[in-house]
Amino acid sequence: MAAASSATAIPSVEKNDFLKLQNGSDIRGVAVDGVEGEPLTLTEPVTEAIAAGFAGWLKKKYDSSKRLRVSIGHDSRISAQKLQDAVSQGLARAGVEVIQYGLASTPAMFNSTLTVDEEFSCPVDGSIMITASHLPYNRNGFKFFTRAGGLGKPDIKDILERAAEIYKNIANEYSKGAETAVSLSVKRVDYMSIYASNLVAAVRRAAGNIEKPLEGFHIVVDAGNGAGGFFVGKVLEPLGAITSGSQFLEPDGLFPNHIPNPEDKTAMKAITKAVLDNRADLGIIFDTDVDRSAAVDSSGREFNRNRLIALMSAIVLEEHPGTTIVTDSVTSDGLTTFIEKKLGGKHHRFKRGYKNVIDEAIRLNSVGEEAHLAIETSGHGALRENHWLDDGAYLMVKLLNKLASARTSGQGGGSKVLTDMVEGLEEPAVAVELRLKIDQNHSDLKGGSFRVYGEAVLKQLENTVDSDAKLLKAPVNYEGVRVSGYGGWFLLRLSLHDPVLPLNIEAPSNEAAVKLAHDVLNAVNEFTALDTSALTKFVGA
Repeated sequence: MAAASSATAIPSVEKNDFLKLQNGSDIRGVAVDGVEGEPLTLTEPVTEAIAAGFAGWLKKKYDSSKRLRVSIGHDSRISAQKLQDAVSQGLARAGVEVIQYGLASTPAMFNSTLTVDEEFSCPVDGSIMITASHLPYNRNGFKFFTRAGGLGKPDIKDILERAAEIYKNIANEYSKGAETAVSLSVKRVDYMSIYASNLVAAVRRAAGNIEKPLEGFHIVVDAGNGAGGFFVGKVLEPLGAITSGSQFLEPDGLFPNHIPNPEDKTAMKAITKAVLDNRADLGIIFDTDVDRSAAVDSSGREFNRNRLIALMSAIVLEEHPGTTIVTDSVTSDGLTTFIEKKLGGKHHRFKRGYKNVIDEAIRLNSVGEEAHLAIETSGHGALRENHWLDDGAYLMVKLLNKLASARTSGQGGGSKVLTDMVEGLEEPAVAVELRLKIDQNHSDLKGGSFRVYGEAVLKQLENTVDSDAKLLKAPVNYEGVRVSGYGGWFLLRLSLHDPVLPLNIEAPSNEAAVKLAHDVLNAVNEFTALDTSALTKFVGA
């Protein structure tokens, strides 16, 4: 397998164009042409350069004289094969051994840096997952791992800067018609079987080493046509579960049935319907690359967002009494009360972004504050016992462990054991998220950055709140402005990547929610580049 030589110049791509592909601790771009207003940014030569950039970063990190090996996996997107070939070329160009896993999950890719099994060429030195999570079919991207975990923002910037330089060389070779063939020896490995067998072993252990601890349980899975279909045949069925009624298990990168996203209402309705129609004990839903998940009990009650965090907290606090639960910034006040008053744990609310939440949990442990769970409302969750691996399948294994061990100890009752664990969680009558966009071309920005403008909006809101006796600013807060009032709360923050200020409001009544929204609107009204139409509409509703 080799790259063809060509005398055709490839398009010029500047360093800034590469840097624009950064999406926090991931890389994201447009990989399929044809959507109006979304030009191709993740071409094969760009991808090749990024993979070579990762190899260069990896070599510097390990300062190793041995030949490094890197595993590649992908989700079900239609651009996956094309990008896998380009990634393989880029790694080979850099002298790295290439191991392809084919259709895989993001957590499995990280796990391949930890597994010790020479027959499967493990552990690998680095890993690349080709995915763009739940984004539309035309997008794709990359997540990178070493045995230390997922890469951080500075690492991604470093890789993209390296890629920009490498791309210049590739473009130069193409334009001269130089021979660009790279000798490429690819090893193909069925790593998902190893990863799945580890999940099976975890459930068996929790049930006292019973071969089929889920025998008789009816569990349906909705994979949303992503990469999560393996969970039925390789995890649930070996454990004895009945899986009839499971749906959308076939990989299809056009996602014809619904967005594979546990936060999406249509997706959650689909798995809820499947549970009720099949009279199942439990429903499980994954996002495209299986690093996020949610569940539904036999009555159709959803375990996602705050409820999933509450359930996982209850499980973890049984195992580790008094431990700290780290969450993102938009979790509810009711969740804090539940974790601290009902469960006897400590709730540490941090910033949005799954990597932020995981890194904060690791930091707390390093300074002597015990934390065993880091979890976002989006369904990203990582446990200390699982190497802080952000793994939607492992979160569901923790639920299965509870079902299996409850029955072993004579509790039985199907998913009721899970439902009972979140008894007492206070949930708001009204919960909304409004997105206030900043117009970057507006004269009010005076040519400045949207980030500076957004910070000015937040400062103004903070000043207004400080002078209003009806409102109370959160005493500890790591992101945006979080305020309590009228029995509810709001959080206005600046998006991690976009010119948007998301506003979350939770309240005991619509009237209270409108009052909170009014206070925000009055405070930010003078910022004319801020689109407050969603807020105005909510207040008038």
